[in-house]
Amino acid sequence: MRILRSHGRYAYSAIGRRPDYRWPDGQRLAVYIGFNVEHFEFGRGLGAKLAPSGEPDVLNYAWRDYGNRVGVWRCLDLFEALRVPVGALVNTALYDYCPEVIAAFRARGDEIIGHGHTNAERQGDMSEADERALIAACTARIAREEGRPPRGWLSPWISESHVTPDLLREAGYAYTLNWCHDDQPTRLATRAGDLWAIPYPQEINDIPAVVARQAGAEEFAGMIVDCYDEMLAQSEAQPLVMGIALHPYIVGQPHRLRHLRRALGHVVKSGRAWVTTPGAIKDHAAVAAPGTAP
Repeated sequence: MRILRSHGRYAYSAIGRRPDYRWPDGQRLAVYIGFNVEHFEFGRGLGAKLAPSGEPDVLNYAWRDYGNRVGVWRCLDLFEALRVPVGALVNTALYDYCPEVIAAFRARGDEIIGHGHTNAERQGDMSEADERALIAACTARIAREEGRPPRGWLSPWISESHVTPDLLREAGYAYTLNWCHDDQPTRLATRAGDLWAIPYPQEINDIPAVVARQAGAEEFAGMIVDCYDEMLAQSEAQPLVMGIALHPYIVGQPHRLRHLRRALGHVVKSGRAWVTTPGAIKDHAAVAAPGTAP
């Protein structure tokens, strides 16, 4: 029989057969919020849609822009009230469109993570030279604005070419959020050395859940609570990572925000998890789990 083609980034590893370790303060579950702050080109390109529409797509562009004008600020109020850090996944186009939004995350001390220039395009469609140039330009812009380059990257639409991990490692990145193959940090092999993969959710993620599967606000909040409670129980056997992926134009809508407040409050008030950022998870895993080879 034919052997199937492989990505060559990691070998198979059963989660119950790995070295054990703990997160800071003896915690077994690490939780982070991946907060996607995005900007879209008007009249062309990609974007999540409420309904089909031709270009110029005023309906869907305006719905997404609500996130930067209103939703992000409502969510920031919620994060402040709960005193939780977030990993802010930012399109660099935001520095030109609404720099005060990124400044608000900077003022909180949140981690700024590279998320391409705009979510109106997929980097996986680019040539290697163009993709390298995109990563370099985004990295340089964030470094100039934030005083240091980002350490992590999530591709717009999680779109990768066959060389994306290689290009990220060559550009100095320490981790990627593109690969959602595990509940623990793992390492990917690249032509420039290892690149950490921090688990990023495709289930506890408001775009697949709310937009694609049309889950209601209460249902999505229930998914967060149920995932948290179940992963707490599972983490008695091994340390785990739970990511929560959010977009302000979705969860920043008032009827969803009310339920999100309940769900995140459940996580924080339990006091049984390390609520942190992806970069901090990578740093701890690099010391506590050095044997997680690709």
